[in-house]
Amino acid sequence: MKKVLVVEDDQNIADLLLLHLKDSECEVDVAYDGLNGLEKALHNQYDLIILDLMLPKVDGLEICKKIRAKENHTPIIMLTAKSEEIDKILGLESGADDYLTKPFSVREFLARVKAIFRRVQMNLDDQQDTEKKGKILKFKELEIEIQKRKVSISGKRIELTPKEFDLLALMASRPGRSYDREQLLNLIWGYEFSGYEHTVNAHINRLRSKIENDLNKPTFILTTWGVGYRFNDEI
Repeated sequence: MKKVLVVEDDQNIADLLLLHLKDSECEVDVAYDGLNGLEKALHNQYDLIILDLMLPKVDGLEICKKIRAKENHTPIIMLTAKSEEIDKILGLESGADDYLTKPFSVREFLARVKAIFRRVQMNLDDQQDTEKKGKILKFKELEIEIQKRKVSISGKRIELTPKEFDLLALMASRPGRSYDREQLLNLIWGYEFSGYEHTVNAHINRLRSKIENDLNKPTFILTTWGVGYRFNDEI
């Protein structure tokens, strides 16, 4: 049974989500303000966190940042009444995995929840496959420890955000395979629509700034012109 935390100050919405998540055989905790939600998120293990953006005491963006700062990689779906693009980008940049704008249908909500669970299971399967072959991926001075989510260059640890690590691990596990930006959105963020490709570009640029010696001549993450990005298969 999956365990879900719902952080939502609107009791009607919280009760609706609670009802349908339980119908989907999930165990559900509910918090009605940001401070209580943050405390629950940091002191319990969940398979998914449903997080409202506008909350009393502590807002959803701050909660998301604090969760990720603790290297807690629990998937987060952010809910908000705001529809401006900048708010969606802020949600993604703070570490959210998916984003729903109110009002939304219960069917869409449950579809997003199931998609998150499927993606987590796929990542676990990929991780197990990688662990069977070896826990460390090595490319010249770059080492990636999938299980520990640790990246180092010449023995020095490189601090990556969860999404930066996910992008690097995905591409490094399949050197030479090119991904377009929409594919990376689907695989890493779970977004199945276009329009947020610049989020991928921003993450790739920051990732390169942390692992590449020369940004003008990258060694590891290469651009496939007219397509997207790939990990160098010639090193």
